[in-house]
Amino acid sequence: MPVPARLPSWAWVSGLTVGAVAAVTALAVQADQGPRPTAAAAEPSPSASADAHPAPKETAPAPVPDGSGTGRRVVYSVGQDRVWLVDASDAARRSFTVWPGTVDPDPGKYSVGTRRQDPTTGSDGVQVEQIMYFAQEDGVWVAFSNAVDGSSPPPASAGAKTGGIRLPKADGDALWAFGTSGTTVTVVE
Repeated sequence: MPVPARLPSWAWVSGLTVGAVAAVTALAVQADQGPRPTAAAAEPSPSASADAHPAPKETAPAPVPDGSGTGRRVVYSVGQDRVWLVDASDAARRSFTVWPGTVDPDPGKYSVGTRRQDPTTGSDGVQVEQIMYFAQEDGVWVAFSNAVDGSSPPPASAGAKTGGIRLPKADGDALWAFGTSGTTVTVVE
C-alpha cells in the first residue's frame, strides 16, 4: 500500500494565511456596505477655568445650514457656534459646538491655509494644538484649534481680539484629519 505524500508545513501555513486574508476581506466588504453611524457631537471636557462656559449638550445632530455650498467642506456657523464636516456627497459626517474667539470671520468661502500640529501657546495663555488658519479679520488671524488638555478657553479679557475658534479635543482630532490644506471652509451666519 502506497504512503500518501505529506504537505510541507509552509504549504499549510500559506493556505491558512490565504484563507484568513480572504475571510477578513469578505468581512470588511460586508461591513462597508452596512449602515453608517450618524454624526454625534462629543461632550467637551470640563473647563480648566471656573469662569469658562461649557458647550451645550447635544440632543440630535444639527442639519447643515442652507446656503453653505456643496461638496466636501467645513461649515462654520457664527450664530450657532457650530462646525459641520461635510463629505463630497453633501452629508454631514460630524457636527459639534465650538467656543469662538472675539473676532468673527465674515460670511463667505475660505480655504484652510497654514496648519500647525505642534503645541504652542494661544493668545489666551493656553497650550493649543492642531491649529488650522483659514481667514484674517481686522488684522487678526482666525483659526480652529483645540487645547492640549481638552479644556474650554477662559473668558477673553475686556477689549482682547482673539481669532481662535476652540474645539473639544476629540472634535479637534476629527477636524485635523478632515481639513487638509486647501479644504474649503464656508462661514455662514
